[in-house]
Amino acid sequence: MKSFSPLVLAAAIALSACADMTAQQQRTLSGAAIGTVGGAAIGAIAGNAGLGAVLGAGAGAAGGYIFDQHKQAQDRAFQQGYAAGRSPH
Repeated sequence: MKSFSPLVLAAAIALSACADMTAQQQRTLSGAAIGTVGGAAIGAIAGNAGLGAVLGAGAGAAGGYIFDQHKQAQDRAFQQGYAAGRSPH
C-alpha cells in the first residue's frame, strides 16, 4: 500500500474542514490565509516574518469579510431586480 505524504494528508484535512462553513466564513478564512502568506513574505523581507504573518492575517481576514459583504449586497440587488422583473406590471 502506498503511503501518503504528510503534506497531502494535511491538505486533505484542511479542505474537508471547510465543508460545513458558510460562504462568509470561507471568504473570511481565505482572506486570512492569503494575508498570512503575503504578510509572512513581506515580513521576511523586512526582518520579522512572524509579525508580518500576524498583520497580514488580520488585514486578509478584514478584506475577505469586506469582499463577502460586497458579494451579499450584489446578490440581494440581483434578487430584487429578478423579483421586480417577474412581478406583473
